[in-house]
Amino acid sequence: MRFMILVKANQQSELGDPPDMKMLSEMGKFNEELIKAGVMLDGNGLMASKNGKRVRFSGSKRTVIDGPFAEAKELVAGYWIWQCKSLEEATEWVKRCPNPHNGDSDIEIRRIWELADLPEVPDHVRGLEAKLAASKA
Repeated sequence: MRFMILVKANQQSELGDPPDMKMLSEMGKFNEELIKAGVMLDGNGLMASKNGKRVRFSGSKRTVIDGPFAEAKELVAGYWIWQCKSLEEATEWVKRCPNPHNGDSDIEIRRIWELADLPEVPDHVRGLEAKLAASKA
């Protein structure tokens, strides 16, 4: 099972300052553990929302909204994609993670939908998924 691990933003991360070297070093060591265990597939920090945009969909209409976005605690500051046997395993890994921010932090764990989780998938969609997987290999 794949999981997306979302590091929630805070007011400090939304200022746009790069992380300090101590935290980067601690995260680097943690990421090495994840890689050695075969858990980590991908991961990165995200720049502050002031550097981003949102596209709001309303029927066929598209509206572009420039950052920054309100409510820092609802934003994402970074992510990992992990391969774990269960939600419990992913949770145990997150509990070992260094605190990503000074002060309080939240990390959210969300399972990624796999085609096998869906009851009916058209053959052409399965074919496209197989082509995409092959291109990554």
